[in-house]
Amino acid sequence: MSSGSRGLVYFSYMAQEPQLLHEVVITAIIVKEGKYLITRRSPKKKRFGGMWTVPGGKLETSDYVNLPRDTKEYWYNVLEQVLRREVREEVGLEIKNIEYVTSLATIHADGAPSLVISCMAEYESGEVKLQEDETDQCAWVTLEEGKGYELLDGIYDELVMADARRRGEKSEWKRA
Repeated sequence: MSSGSRGLVYFSYMAQEPQLLHEVVITAIIVKEGKYLITRRSPKKKRFGGMWTVPGGKLETSDYVNLPRDTKEYWYNVLEQVLRREVREEVGLEIKNIEYVTSLATIHADGAPSLVISCMAEYESGEVKLQEDETDQCAWVTLEEGKGYELLDGIYDELVMADARRRGEKSEWKRA
């Protein structure tokens, strides 16, 4: 085997080597009195500035490593705790009854891979108070009203899924 073909084999192997590190993001479709909370990302944000979405944020190891484990080896309900914290920080609300809706994966323009876990939750308490470096506007909308906002791609479809789940219909993501 020539050195050139060995390089090609190595490149081919490296291209197939699994990349294990993703940023993990969790989001909440918050339901209150039949409406959904959407927020506009600050125009200063590196990704999707000025676009409308739902509250959420990234999981960091500091979200659990300094807490006592629930069993000898594991921390449980980490995503739920992160989601409650992110919603509290971003929009000042308390949420309850968190349910999984869907997930998505992407590789951003900066090359960072993300895994996003989308949930829905019921409003529990609080008044919306925006964390201005994260979001600069918010609205409680019906599905129909949501169509009038410049939502991140796929968010409207997630709102449709959440609305159907409220009626007892479960499904996987699809374009609405």
